[in-house]
Amino acid sequence: MEYVLKTTGLTKVFAGKSAVNKVNMNVHRGDIYGFIGENGAGKTTLMRMVCGLADPTGGSIELFGSKDLESQRRRTGCTIENPAIYPNMTAEENLETYRILMGIPDKSIIPNLLKLVGLRDLKNKKTKDFSLGMKQRLMIAFAMLGDPELLILDEPMNGLDPMGIKEVRDLLLKLNHERKLTIVISSHLLDELSKIATCYGVISNGILVDEFSAKELDVRCRRSFKIVVDNTEKAEKVLKDGLNASYKIDADHTIMLYDHLDEAGEINSRLVQSGVRVDMLAHVDQNLEGYFMDLMGGKQHA
Repeated sequence: MEYVLKTTGLTKVFAGKSAVNKVNMNVHRGDIYGFIGENGAGKTTLMRMVCGLADPTGGSIELFGSKDLESQRRRTGCTIENPAIYPNMTAEENLETYRILMGIPDKSIIPNLLKLVGLRDLKNKKTKDFSLGMKQRLMIAFAMLGDPELLILDEPMNGLDPMGIKEVRDLLLKLNHERKLTIVISSHLLDELSKIATCYGVISNGILVDEFSAKELDVRCRRSFKIVVDNTEKAEKVLKDGLNASYKIDADHTIMLYDHLDEAGEINSRLVQSGVRVDMLAHVDQNLEGYFMDLMGGKQHA
């Protein structure tokens, strides 16, 4: 599978402290990569280095399989920390200004972009009168000016109302599906991110804690029983031989049971009758936010 973005040991140090610490990030072509982390975790710093807005202290970046970043960044569009919007100009005038600044000769791209991001019918409206959602879609249009293959978006849903979030979400899915764009997107709205992301990277204190696909997340967050007992070997025999159950035993000896989920009393009785003390038997049904909080809690207490 082709990597569109790959970092190896990527590091950024400010005043002796690592804001990004030896990160190995892997983004495949066609992915919508949800980049997750608490405030100050290093998300924006990493994105800035990939986009050429900050120099790494160490490590390397590859774009489209090449370390010739100057040429490959022309295939990348980004919005980091909100580019300036001229408030007394229309969306079209703003885009035309950025087109000239970027040295893009093709003027016909402007009306096509306005149509793409749903701003074509606002010809005379100044951007100072735009909703936040409209401004976010305009900033995505800025990032699309160079006809990129990779979009890097820093918190494009931040501060939006539900309608604005839906508009941005639908736009990103459209870009991914119709234009086959690869998208790296950071967001604090984890449930919204879970509606579009095909894979995830989790960063904490500058360290990439984990990378996993949406399918892997579904497995990790699948509905289950969490069972804590005093003797996992005896309990396993009950689950395997007595119930023919689907389960796994984690490193901390917690049992995750994936079927017989409407038979809590029966499971408890069988375990007790087999001489197993049951300390916990609880339903688990997580979303991305719950999984993220558990992951961060585990790392913080590790």
